[in-house]
Amino acid sequence: MVHVCRKEHFNAAHKLWNPKWSEEKNKSVFGPCANENWHGHNFELIVTIKGKPDAETGFVVDLKQLSTLIRREVIDKVDHKNLNVDVPFMTGKMASCENLVMEFWKILQPQVDELVKEGGLYKLTLYETPRNFVEYYGE
Repeated sequence: MVHVCRKEHFNAAHKLWNPKWSEEKNKSVFGPCANENWHGHNFELIVTIKGKPDAETGFVVDLKQLSTLIRREVIDKVDHKNLNVDVPFMTGKMASCENLVMEFWKILQPQVDELVKEGGLYKLTLYETPRNFVEYYGE
Protein backbone atom coordinates (compact mmCIF):
# COMPACT_ATOMS: atom_id res chain seq x y z
CA MET A 1 0.00 0.00 0.00
CA VAL A 2 1.04 3.57 -0.72
CA HIS A 3 0.17 6.52 1.53
CA VAL A 4 -0.59 9.79 -0.26
CA CYS A 5 -1.00 13.02 1.69
CA ARG A 6 -2.66 16.35 0.93
CA LYS A 7 -2.16 19.38 3.19
CA GLU A 8 -4.74 22.15 3.42
CA HIS A 9 -4.78 25.29 5.56
CA PHE A 10 -7.47 27.27 7.36
CA ASN A 11 -7.76 29.99 9.98
CA ALA A 12 -10.36 29.75 12.71
CA ALA A 13 -11.22 31.01 16.17
CA HIS A 14 -12.52 29.02 19.10
CA LYS A 15 -12.80 28.91 22.86
CA LEU A 16 -12.42 25.94 25.14
CA TRP A 17 -15.04 26.31 27.85
CA ASN A 18 -17.16 23.84 29.77
CA PRO A 19 -20.43 25.56 30.80
CA LYS A 20 -20.87 23.05 33.65
CA TRP A 21 -17.71 24.38 35.33
CA SER A 22 -16.95 27.60 37.16
CA GLU A 23 -14.96 30.34 35.47
CA GLU A 24 -12.09 29.52 37.82
CA LYS A 25 -12.04 25.84 36.83
CA ASN A 26 -12.30 26.65 33.10
CA LYS A 27 -9.36 29.03 33.32
CA SER A 28 -7.41 26.53 35.41
CA VAL A 29 -7.93 23.67 32.94
CA PHE A 30 -7.94 25.53 29.62
CA GLY A 31 -5.70 28.51 30.43
CA PRO A 32 -5.59 31.15 27.67
CA CYS A 33 -7.76 28.88 25.48
CA ALA A 34 -10.67 29.85 27.75
CA ASN A 35 -10.33 33.51 26.75
CA GLU A 36 -13.80 35.01 26.97
CA ASN A 37 -13.31 36.76 23.61
CA TRP A 38 -12.03 33.68 21.77
CA HIS A 39 -8.60 33.09 20.24
CA GLY A 40 -7.45 31.89 16.84
CA HIS A 41 -5.11 29.50 15.09
CA ASN A 42 -3.61 28.90 11.68
CA PHE A 43 -4.60 25.26 11.30
CA GLU A 44 -3.02 22.71 8.95
CA LEU A 45 -5.03 19.65 7.96
CA ILE A 46 -3.20 16.70 6.41
CA VAL A 47 -5.38 14.07 4.78
CA THR A 48 -3.64 10.71 4.26
CA ILE A 49 -5.04 8.23 1.75
CA LYS A 50 -3.93 4.59 1.67
CA GLY A 51 -4.26 2.53 -1.47
CA LYS A 52 -2.82 0.86 -4.53
CA PRO A 53 -1.81 2.94 -7.54
CA ASP A 54 -4.19 2.72 -10.47
CA ALA A 55 -2.66 0.80 -13.38
CA GLU A 56 -3.60 3.47 -15.93
CA THR A 57 -2.79 6.70 -14.02
CA GLY A 58 -0.24 5.52 -11.46
CA PHE A 59 -2.24 7.46 -8.85
CA VAL A 60 -3.69 6.21 -5.59
CA VAL A 61 -5.93 9.28 -5.77
CA ASP A 62 -6.12 12.28 -8.07
CA LEU A 63 -4.77 14.99 -5.75
CA LYS A 64 -6.63 17.75 -7.61
CA GLN A 65 -9.93 15.96 -6.96
CA LEU A 66 -8.95 15.27 -3.35
CA SER A 67 -8.04 18.92 -2.76
CA THR A 68 -11.35 20.08 -4.25
CA LEU A 69 -13.23 17.64 -2.03
CA ILE A 70 -11.40 18.71 1.15
CA ARG A 71 -11.87 22.41 0.39
CA ARG A 72 -15.55 22.07 -0.52
CA GLU A 73 -16.58 19.79 2.35
CA VAL A 74 -14.34 21.00 5.19
CA ILE A 75 -12.14 24.04 4.59
CA ASP A 76 -14.87 26.28 3.17
CA LYS A 77 -17.01 25.49 6.24
CA VAL A 78 -14.37 26.34 8.86
CA ASP A 79 -12.02 28.90 7.29
CA HIS A 80 -12.26 32.32 8.96
CA LYS A 81 -15.07 31.04 11.18
CA ASN A 82 -15.64 30.76 14.90
CA LEU A 83 -15.73 27.00 15.49
CA ASN A 84 -18.00 27.39 18.53
CA VAL A 85 -20.56 29.61 16.84
CA ASP A 86 -20.39 29.43 13.02
CA VAL A 87 -19.85 25.73 12.27
CA PRO A 88 -23.03 23.62 12.42
CA PHE A 89 -21.27 20.26 12.77
CA MET A 90 -19.54 21.53 15.94
CA THR A 91 -22.77 22.66 17.66
CA GLY A 92 -22.94 21.31 21.18
CA LYS A 93 -19.38 19.96 21.08
CA MET A 94 -16.24 21.21 22.80
CA ALA A 95 -14.24 22.92 20.04
CA SER A 96 -11.07 20.92 20.74
CA CYS A 97 -8.81 19.64 17.96
CA GLU A 98 -9.72 16.10 19.00
CA ASN A 99 -13.43 16.69 18.41
CA LEU A 100 -12.80 18.74 15.28
CA VAL A 101 -10.69 16.07 13.58
CA MET A 102 -13.29 13.39 14.38
CA GLU A 103 -15.99 15.52 12.73
CA PHE A 104 -13.75 16.04 9.70
CA TRP A 105 -13.40 12.26 9.43
CA LYS A 106 -17.18 11.76 9.46
CA ILE A 107 -17.51 14.23 6.60
CA LEU A 108 -14.57 13.06 4.47
CA GLN A 109 -14.44 9.29 4.92
CA PRO A 110 -17.48 8.26 2.81
CA GLN A 111 -16.61 10.66 0.00
CA VAL A 112 -12.90 9.78 -0.07
CA ASP A 113 -13.79 6.10 -0.23
CA GLU A 114 -15.88 6.81 -3.35
CA LEU A 115 -12.97 8.72 -4.90
CA VAL A 116 -10.28 6.08 -4.28
CA LYS A 117 -10.65 2.87 -6.31
CA GLU A 118 -8.44 0.59 -4.23
CA GLY A 119 -8.05 2.10 -0.78
CA GLY A 120 -9.51 4.89 1.28
CA LEU A 121 -9.05 7.43 4.02
CA TYR A 122 -6.23 6.29 6.32
CA LYS A 123 -5.46 9.17 8.69
CA LEU A 124 -6.19 12.82 9.42
CA THR A 125 -3.59 15.01 11.08
CA LEU A 126 -4.68 18.39 12.39
CA TYR A 127 -2.07 20.93 13.48
CA GLU A 128 -3.35 23.64 15.81
CA THR A 129 0.15 25.05 16.26
CA PRO A 130 3.52 23.86 14.92
CA ARG A 131 3.99 21.92 18.19
CA ASN A 132 0.40 20.82 18.97
CA PHE A 133 -1.37 18.40 16.69
CA VAL A 134 -3.69 15.40 16.73
CA GLU A 135 -3.86 12.32 14.54
CA TYR A 136 -7.02 10.32 13.90
CA TYR A 137 -7.42 6.95 12.17
CA GLY A 138 -11.19 6.62 12.44
CA GLU A 139 -13.14 4.40 14.80
